[in-house]
Amino acid sequence: MAGGKETPRQKMIGMMYLVLTALLALQVSSEIINKFDLINKSLEGAFSDARAANDLRIAGIQKAVTEDPSQKNKNLLSKAESVKAKTAEMIAYIEGVKQEMVKAADGIKEDGTYANPSAETQMESLMVGPNKNGKAYEVKERLNKFAAELSQLSGTQIPPLALDAKDVPALAKDPAQRNKDFAELNFAQTPMVAGLAVLSQKQNEISRYESAILAKIAEDVNAVAVKLDKIVAMVRPEAKVVAAGTKYKAEMFLAASSSNITPTMSYNGQNIPVSNGMGTVEFVAQGGNYDKDGNLKKTWTGQIRIPKQGGGDTTFTHTEEYIVAKPVIQIQSASVQALYVNCGNELKVSVPALGATYSPVFSGAGANFIQGANKGDVTVVPTGINDVTLNVSSNGNMIGSEKFKVRPVPRPTVAAFANAKEIDLKLGAAAPYPNKLELRALAEEGFRSFLPKDAQFRVASFDVFLVKGKRASPAVASSGNVANIGSLISQAQPGDRLLVQIKSVQRMNFKGQIVESAPAGSNYINIPLQ
Repeated sequence: MAGGKETPRQKMIGMMYLVLTALLALQVSSEIINKFDLINKSLEGAFSDARAANDLRIAGIQKAVTEDPSQKNKNLLSKAESVKAKTAEMIAYIEGVKQEMVKAADGIKEDGTYANPSAETQMESLMVGPNKNGKAYEVKERLNKFAAELSQLSGTQIPPLALDAKDVPALAKDPAQRNKDFAELNFAQTPMVAGLAVLSQKQNEISRYESAILAKIAEDVNAVAVKLDKIVAMVRPEAKVVAAGTKYKAEMFLAASSSNITPTMSYNGQNIPVSNGMGTVEFVAQGGNYDKDGNLKKTWTGQIRIPKQGGGDTTFTHTEEYIVAKPVIQIQSASVQALYVNCGNELKVSVPALGATYSPVFSGAGANFIQGANKGDVTVVPTGINDVTLNVSSNGNMIGSEKFKVRPVPRPTVAAFANAKEIDLKLGAAAPYPNKLELRALAEEGFRSFLPKDAQFRVASFDVFLVKGKRASPAVASSGNVANIGSLISQAQPGDRLLVQIKSVQRMNFKGQIVESAPAGSNYINIPLQ
């Protein structure tokens, strides 16, 4: 059953078949039925792996013929395809017989398990028949005919695949078994799951011979010889980021590589590092003309080159599509609806999608941009009333832009104070009148809240007149924001008024520089004297 050149997997399958044959010769209990089911599932799993490996061999042969389309190679490819076609036909036939067996044993239950896995009478009736005319005799004929056709096609001697007991060395001398034919040996008084295992083992034998023939053809056409001995589980999600309430979907599969080859890999023509047969593609995604949803479809091309037997190499090319999502730029500020002209508008700019790699540099138009000490901090100083554009880059890559409206600095309100109390301009000042008058420039509340460093106003100079009727006295000039008006008050009487002319208002900006300003409303203040 297993020669010296067989792989460990093939030897394992042969051993399982010997165990299966031995169990079939016994009167097994219902507890053994589960063992038969386990053997069948193991055989089916091994068969699936073998078929996948044979598909890769065919792909390697086709690739080699594409690179060297000589008539010899074309003939070999034709032979390989014929072997594959005949094998696929035979395997499909056996799979159909397995389905008939399951159906005869009452099918499959709703939970996916067999309804009657231990069915023996139904199996014997279907496969052996009352007059040795059951399905197994057709199976034997088809299997052995397939082996003969494969021998003729490949030039390699393939032994019969369905044997009577007398042709099996381990059973030929057993008086209880040696007179049984293939059908009786494998399906008479046999549980249904054991019969399935018998046919699964035959599928593995078919695949083994297919593999040997394809390996020889691959060698003849100088195709890539790849021994898949590294298998890892892989997951390919539709997206790594999903919103709450939406479905996460991913494909999970096995990926195989070979330790007997050293592949060379590249991305867009540039070599990439390869470790344990796996290459790492890494690049900075570049933005561009995003669609209305903020996405930009792009592709990259990768190539894997592996050496061929006899020299040269084979190149596998793959083009992968990916989507660049427009990063969301988040602005934190006391006010981001608009910026104030000639003021230090402090912003904190973050791009959460970039994580720890975020290293911003700021530029733009309509303003001066002062980089802050902390990552993402920038002070924007608009130089005019036109819109300001803030460009955000990170590690030399443009991330995006944000636009801001620009508003003028609100003019301060000037209020008159005497004895540290604000004078009510409607009621005026009552006797005794103050000897000193103070003017304070009060910043607009919102502006003072948003930009306290730029909201420091003061009255730099003003004149005060005593008005009696229509006649005004000579002016008393202030010293800063305070004026000594004792000389005027000594002449004042109820019904007179003090007329204040504001001459200069100044603002100190965030840099400590003095900027000329103007009061809100009129430059004059009237203070009635009671």
